[in-house]
Amino acid sequence: MDGSVQMSGNKTLFEFPTSRIGSAPRRLKQIWAVGGGKGGVGKSLLSSSLALALSRSGHKTLAIDLDLGGANLHTTLGVELPRQTLNDFFAERVNHLSSCITSTSFPNLEIISGAQDTVTIANLNDEKKLRFLDSVRDLDVDYIIFDLGAGTSGHTLDFFLFSDVNIVTMLPEPTSIENGYRFLKSAYFRRLLVNKKLAPIHDLIELATDSKNVQGVRSPADLFKLVSRQKPEMAAQLKAEIERFRPKLVMNQVRTHADIEIGSSVKTVCKKYFGIDIDYLGYLDYDSTVWQAIRRKRPVLLEFPQSKLVGNVNRLIDQLLRSHGEQKSSLL
Repeated sequence: MDGSVQMSGNKTLFEFPTSRIGSAPRRLKQIWAVGGGKGGVGKSLLSSSLALALSRSGHKTLAIDLDLGGANLHTTLGVELPRQTLNDFFAERVNHLSSCITSTSFPNLEIISGAQDTVTIANLNDEKKLRFLDSVRDLDVDYIIFDLGAGTSGHTLDFFLFSDVNIVTMLPEPTSIENGYRFLKSAYFRRLLVNKKLAPIHDLIELATDSKNVQGVRSPADLFKLVSRQKPEMAAQLKAEIERFRPKLVMNQVRTHADIEIGSSVKTVCKKYFGIDIDYLGYLDYDSTVWQAIRRKRPVLLEFPQSKLVGNVNRLIDQLLRSHGEQKSSLL
């Protein structure tokens, strides 16, 4: 298995598996991850809708519920809780991740249900994470959708950063926006900390993660200035790594034009304070059909195909496929 755990100071940092040079070509095109700062922002709704839309376009798609401890992606797709879930893989009751795949009633769409055991979550160490991510690359599918849990735990951030397309969803509400910024900032710093090329400045990056640090680093922009002063030879490398981080944003449950414009404001703030360019993919209209579909345990794309929400999802899929669909996964 490729991958390791790197020591930086007194902290253990997770490193992503590296590409296997000379390995056989794989079918997998891309992994899309859907994350967010808090619960209830529509991650499972968006994940299931993206997965179903991709499968209906003829792509063999696998949705993986990585909301460890609160898995519900299977419910949004009308699938009963499978007998084998990620619990079985993490506990090594099955030898390969493919043993946890469950068919759905929809052509080209399969699912791996998430772990629902808090003990499993507590024991999700780096070795188990690496085993999972290494197995993901061997799955015989075109697209994989990661439906992530809420918050900024290490494993959630690592799954988000491992993916080819990183999607953050927010609601046009103060608490959701605040938590969304926190999620992006945490992912930003973790991405820099696990990057071996930036090892000479890991101490400065770790310093910046403490909002009360004595150097007065209060934002990623401040971090870049600090590196430019203390390690000028690393400034260009840091800038290059920052520019490679291009998460996508989707605003959910918008009701007004002002709600839609919040996405543009988030993009502006992230550029000013993080130095990163967020792609504002678009928005999902508030739609009362969502709760009706959930109560019926049916995907909203099929239960209410003429709803505004379905039109929103189809536009997002078209945009993502136009911009990323022809690119091969960078993970292979």
